[in-house]
Amino acid sequence: MNLSQKSTENVEYMIEKIKEKLRVLNLGAIKPSHFDEEMYEDLKEIYELVMKKNSFSPNEMQAIVEELGSLRKQ
Repeated sequence: MNLSQKSTENVEYMIEKIKEKLRVLNLGAIKPSHFDEEMYEDLKEIYELVMKKNSFSPNEMQAIVEELGSLRKQ
């Protein structure tokens, strides 16, 4: 997967991997369709951060979810 290129497929891939890693319980709360390519770089930064860590505190998880929420399409 080449994440250096902005694409809808890459957005979907990153969102799904973030959800898996964070074990998001409400899967409908974070959908790839909520994001567009304009926020790609910010989304990629969150993805890279999430993939680097093995575990997350509740506060870290909340901060990540809040950040994803701020990137959602208006």
